[in-house]
Amino acid sequence: MLENALLLTVAMVVVVVLFHPRFRHSRDWRATVTPLASIIGSGFLVAAPLLAHAVNSWALLAMAGIVLLAYGIGEVIRYNIRYAEPLLSRDQGPKLLLVVERFSSLILSIAYVISVAFYLRLLASFVLRAMEVESEFLANMITTGILIFIALVGLWRGLGGLERLEESAVDIKLAIIMALLFGLAWFDINWLAQAGNEISYHSVEDWPYTLRLLAGILLIIQGFETSRYLGSEYDAETRIRTMRYAQILSGAVYLLFIGLSLPLLGDFHAQRDETAIITLSAIVSAVLPAMLIIAAVMSQFSAAVADTAGSGGLLSEFSRRRLTPSFGYVLVATMAIILIWSASIFEIITIASRAFALYYLLQCVVALIASRGCGHFVQRIGFVAIAGFLLLVVVFAIPDAAQQ
Repeated sequence: MLENALLLTVAMVVVVVLFHPRFRHSRDWRATVTPLASIIGSGFLVAAPLLAHAVNSWALLAMAGIVLLAYGIGEVIRYNIRYAEPLLSRDQGPKLLLVVERFSSLILSIAYVISVAFYLRLLASFVLRAMEVESEFLANMITTGILIFIALVGLWRGLGGLERLEESAVDIKLAIIMALLFGLAWFDINWLAQAGNEISYHSVEDWPYTLRLLAGILLIIQGFETSRYLGSEYDAETRIRTMRYAQILSGAVYLLFIGLSLPLLGDFHAQRDETAIITLSAIVSAVLPAMLIIAAVMSQFSAAVADTAGSGGLLSEFSRRRLTPSFGYVLVATMAIILIWSASIFEIITIASRAFALYYLLQCVVALIASRGCGHFVQRIGFVAIAGFLLLVVVFAIPDAAQQ
């Protein structure tokens, strides 16, 4: 069909552009891709069904709120790159600053463990969906097998070889996402041209409960903090600039995706299937489900490898090198295996959201400590306000699956 050919063409054009040497060798683009890949990762695949289930057609408003909160948190991280890092690198900052930063690194490593479990459990769900099989047991077995494989590679040969796959996987994933957005726009134009079609807004009966559900899916915008830990490769100004680029671009993509999906979300409020985006995309074009499964598998595996490496390294740092990174990878994989056998994927999303919210909360504390004596009064008010929001997420977030 014409739509299928157009979408494949869009994906191929974007791949050609992203693989062009001008992009591949661009220092700013490489620094942007790392946080961008994390932000537009697993969250993108589950955003529409989760938001539709939580707030039905108000999903775009909810997404806008989540994007704004993420950008505010990003400002905290960027402030810490500029003002806290120099103090931490010289070990001349207040002792409290060093303690809070070290504890936040431990929390981040734990959050990465949880996100690894989420990434690979979602990967297994998409693989089984491609084979038209529904089995939580099989999904957990596949996830366990992949985690054991990653742990063995990390223990014996390191993760460098696997990580080299990451950049290419990201480019292909972005190309498929652009094809999806193009397909949704094409569908919406035809849908709006038909008489009687309009988006219906159902009232939300329990806003406090709904806000707790939304707090439980903060994970979908996580990933921009990775710029904070690229100091060995990029200077502070480059990381600050490219992290902002990544957040603006990913925010635009999320808002476009949810906005363009509204005509399709009318009946999705009753679904909690993590692969529901496949059902949604099949309505748009016959070729999109296969493309999204490819994007899901590539992005989940590369993101899991990256977070395993990051978490293993942070755990090694926290133990003052008593735990080697290689054994850190094994520990990460072991904890992730325990998690996937003891919680549903929606519970994992909420646990991860709480863990990342606690990390971001501690980064607000780092910013408050680093800003003492700098006269940054307005910024300090902002740090306190964002910390308040994050504290609510840590305390009150609940899994979407809790709504039975």
